[in-house]
Amino acid sequence: MRNNNYGVVRSLAATAAIAVGLLAAPAANAALDIAIYNANAAGVGFNDPTPAAPVGGNPGTTLGQQRQIAFVYAAQKWGSTLNSDVTVRILARFSALTCNATSAVLGSAGATSIFSDFPNAPIANTWYSGALADKLSGEDLDPPFVDENGNDVLTFDINANFNANLGNANCLAGKPFYLGLDNNHGPNTIDFVTVLTHEMGHGLGFQTFTSGLSGSTIQGVPSVWDHFLFDNVTGLTWAQMTDAQRVSSAIAIDKLVWHGMNVKNAAPLVLSAGVPQLVVSGPAAGSTAGTYTVGVALFGPPLNTTGVTGEIMPVAGGTTPGDGCVAFSAVDKAAVNGNIALINRGTCTFVVKVGNAQLAGAKGVIIADNVAGAPPPDLSGTDDTITIPTVRITLADATKLRTALTKRSRTKSGVIGSLVKNPNLLAGADAQGYVKMYTPNPYSSGSSVSHYDVSASRNLLMEPAINGDLTHEVTPPYDLTYALLQDIGW
Repeated sequence: MRNNNYGVVRSLAATAAIAVGLLAAPAANAALDIAIYNANAAGVGFNDPTPAAPVGGNPGTTLGQQRQIAFVYAAQKWGSTLNSDVTVRILARFSALTCNATSAVLGSAGATSIFSDFPNAPIANTWYSGALADKLSGEDLDPPFVDENGNDVLTFDINANFNANLGNANCLAGKPFYLGLDNNHGPNTIDFVTVLTHEMGHGLGFQTFTSGLSGSTIQGVPSVWDHFLFDNVTGLTWAQMTDAQRVSSAIAIDKLVWHGMNVKNAAPLVLSAGVPQLVVSGPAAGSTAGTYTVGVALFGPPLNTTGVTGEIMPVAGGTTPGDGCVAFSAVDKAAVNGNIALINRGTCTFVVKVGNAQLAGAKGVIIADNVAGAPPPDLSGTDDTITIPTVRITLADATKLRTALTKRSRTKSGVIGSLVKNPNLLAGADAQGYVKMYTPNPYSSGSSVSHYDVSASRNLLMEPAINGDLTHEVTPPYDLTYALLQDIGW
């Protein structure tokens, strides 16, 4: 008999009367048993017969076998980390996911069912993912059953999809999944075990079920996640907010943090001290004075706690006005010499712009973005001859900053900039040590709110993109995924 004396919402993927193969049964010695079911048809995805040489500790001899072995390996990592008396069942497949020549959705996963007010629920009137609700209640709240036609119907806690076209033409061509188990993926492949671990993290509960786009909760009930999302502007958690307040919070860059003590206490063990910033001051700064969020350059010297300080001087010339893409004129040389150059993004590469500014005598560079969006991304490029620091600011911040630069003289602006690393902050946390959540503007469906912020350093598994320097670990001092799952009840 199926007990439904509690709140429950099921998606279409929560049950399956279709034939699926058991990819991996629960491990006998795991603290959490995870059973993986293969939903791919013969000859594709996890059943792809394409021959493959064993790689990185993965002994499979076909592409499908290697994918299966990698999935089992990642599941065993989670199984040895978490505890539950109830098996977690995952329905998994390879399918066509969104991608193009320069970007791709690597995978997607989430809970297939959510429950509230079940036995032993820690917070009343609150949604929990199926796997976590099972763990907390001590029973399978959505077990397999026999339908009215006598068919055995499997139910699943997590539905997972992975990109079948990755590495092919028009889908990050030449950058396929690396199927080894040793994380030795190199720069031209993407570690599949890391992607698997990330997506299983979502399915286990690393997600909100409240819409950041509309602010609406499901049936007027917040998720457990919402009790820990704290907005530093309003001083409210998402569970306390109105729909409109949640919409604003979901795009409040740097202002939404995780108010769980397991994450806060673990953050100093994982995140590095020191946050890159642009600090604006000076007699002419006016309302533009303050601290600005920056993206940092992957070339040239990193920012340090001493910093580089000078008057901010806008560049006028270039292939197009202000882009700094040609050798600086005498006027621009006089302006930036011994100062910090403000240069518009566009037309040429970042290293060309900064190289020209350095030759003109600039001690630092600020790249002003030319399209809306925040936070400002880092600056790509390679040039070993660049010896001055560079940061990037948003179009909105650049527009604000230019209002204070309109009355400058040829060589003076009265607006002082410091490119500096603040040693009193953890990279990816607020001033109180609470870890930031990902809230870009504009809102990014599937990524916003349900990930850690990209400002975290070291890089974290549950950021919205998979970084190449991630390990396979989910616990401190390597990562903060497990700490957050502990906060919500694991």
